[in-house]
Amino acid sequence: MREPDRVLADHPSCLIIIPAYNEEETISEVVTRAQKYADVCVIDDCSKDRTGEILESISNIHVIRHQKNTHIPGAILDGMRYAVEQDYDYVITMDAGLSHNPDEIPRFIDHHYSDLAIGVRERKLNTPVFRKILSRAANWIYNCCLSYPPIPLRRRYYRDISSGYRRYSREAMKLILSRNIESRSFDILFETAMLIHRNKLTISEVPITYTFSNSSLNKEVIIDSLKMCFKAAVIPRS
Repeated sequence: MREPDRVLADHPSCLIIIPAYNEEETISEVVTRAQKYADVCVIDDCSKDRTGEILESISNIHVIRHQKNTHIPGAILDGMRYAVEQDYDYVITMDAGLSHNPDEIPRFIDHHYSDLAIGVRERKLNTPVFRKILSRAANWIYNCCLSYPPIPLRRRYYRDISSGYRRYSREAMKLILSRNIESRSFDILFETAMLIHRNKLTISEVPITYTFSNSSLNKEVIIDSLKMCFKAAVIPRS
């Protein structure tokens, strides 16, 4: 386990969290490019390939290794716990498979005035049409369920709640860590946004480029997301 050299980081108050599961093909490039902008913490979520071995060869990063696969919620929450313990003011979460461009990290750092900065995928590369349609439909449902009771037409419409390229403030992280997070997969993106929205913390949006590669989307992920939306719509929670 290697600790980051915070003296070398351009923005020592910001930590980049990268959940990784079997990402041997891209993890080195993602980490080394991200290191140009801030400290990096990789959560190796029980990878079975060479991801762990590659991380050992990279200097000035912190690695959290899971002995059991916890999926995206466990990885993100462990990264936030580390960030709060180490007194970071912000974290940026991003994909380990180069779906997110590390060189767009400064866009999130510039949004220091908000508690949650969501990366809006304005430019989508190699993304199938059905995925674009599914994303739009899911985002409309998410927006309806953010408030309690659900409001189909809200004053503020967030354009890309299912985007995982984000920046959280320390206050947002402490809020999330103080709650019993119920998410099982990518529904954590909605659940965390819901908590931040309902507790009246600030949310902003950052334009990003998204490159579609392999997808973790499956029937179980969709079901998890629908269940989370249903709970949010029928149960008052903040």
